[in-house]
Amino acid sequence: MRMTDIQRCEVRPGRLVEWTLSPATVATAAGLPEDSRPPAYVQESHFRTVHSVRADGLFLPTWLGTAFDIPGRVDLDALQNALHLWTLRHETLRSGFRWTGGEMRRFTADAGTVSLQRAVVGDFPDAAELVQYLEDRFDAAAYALRWPNFIYAAVVRDDCTSVYMAFDHSNVDGYSIMRIPAEIHDLYTAAVEGRPVAEPPVSSYVDFCEIEREEADRIADDHVIVARWREFIDRCAGQLPNFPVELGVESTGLHPQKLMREMIVDADVAAAFEAYCRPYGGSLVGMLAATSLVVHELGGEPVYRTVVPFHTRDSSQWSDSVGWFVGAAPIEVAVTPATDLTSALKAVRAELRTNRPLARIPLARVLDLLGSDFRPTTPDLYSVVSFLDARGVPGSARWADLKVYGLGRVSYGDKVYVWFNRLHEGLWFTCRHPDTDIAYKNMRLYAERLRDVIAAAVS
Repeated sequence: MRMTDIQRCEVRPGRLVEWTLSPATVATAAGLPEDSRPPAYVQESHFRTVHSVRADGLFLPTWLGTAFDIPGRVDLDALQNALHLWTLRHETLRSGFRWTGGEMRRFTADAGTVSLQRAVVGDFPDAAELVQYLEDRFDAAAYALRWPNFIYAAVVRDDCTSVYMAFDHSNVDGYSIMRIPAEIHDLYTAAVEGRPVAEPPVSSYVDFCEIEREEADRIADDHVIVARWREFIDRCAGQLPNFPVELGVESTGLHPQKLMREMIVDADVAAAFEAYCRPYGGSLVGMLAATSLVVHELGGEPVYRTVVPFHTRDSSQWSDSVGWFVGAAPIEVAVTPATDLTSALKAVRAELRTNRPLARIPLARVLDLLGSDFRPTTPDLYSVVSFLDARGVPGSARWADLKVYGLGRVSYGDKVYVWFNRLHEGLWFTCRHPDTDIAYKNMRLYAERLRDVIAAAVS
């Protein structure tokens, strides 16, 4: 799945239709009692950050989504049925939070009370106008501090219909949105053909939140994972690391950001690089090793420090679940002008082997135990370099034909986020960075030099 924003996902004119949870569903939810299952630490940190920023007078959209086509003339009733059934499968979408005395209290609607309301917004003959409408609508409807905080839309045409689904980040992660297009296609086809769908029950992310939090709350400030994070943060001068190149940002906080995205290498080169890196752990190790060399060249830092995201779907029970299943682990790689790729690969492999277990405890819990004055005022607690091989995701072979995209909302932040997605057609690079000339220049150089390092390794 190519990650991008709403401006770059081939939006075309057509008639816009929207689905939201019905007023009856929202009214029922307003009277629900408290659900004792707590928020995940990552959810709570997310909501508190958005709440803090809002209290300071700034609206911070943080939604993720997906876009994909349904070929031919669409049956809107069948599509609505597919969207409804899919929504019911994932309990997090009918679960929300109320603020009580500064604390988050969950409520969860029964599946039988959840229905969708369809509305025809109108015709949009101009693509730019449609893009702006969709962005504004998703900002408002998929906002963290409201419920429901997701929305579905379809741009209907005679030859095909484009579906857009946007969710506040608290409900989904990158893997969740990658699975959506095939699932909706399957449900839609079954509805059109009038046959039932034999879908096994899906484990609830809400249950996962409770399990993960119970485990995290058992550790104390003398736990080895807390000690390791304390040492890492001390070596980062008391902060979590940003991308170690000049970004033209003088202070932390909220700064306008821009998106950069392109195919770094084609399928053949990506496969050759994967084979080159396999003895050291594979493409994730390779991308981090190559990054350590390039950022040393650009920024001169003798140690490359970053935080690596890892999924927390450690049991197959959660494989089909929609939710925010992400933990984090730090790595540190010493780099000198004489360091070659093989040395960097070995160093990264050793760091990941040692530190990956740190990702099993939510970082927000660790920071609470550290007692440090971490008061996030942006969604960017740390810079990210992420790698995900999406070729095994159901339906991924058809993504290019069906114009499938993962959507992210680029708004404000002070860190650099880099995503590498291995697709059937090659290695896709996406990053968001502060909107400054020097940040753009250095991230462009980063992408170009990364391509050079990969090409040299496989030549």
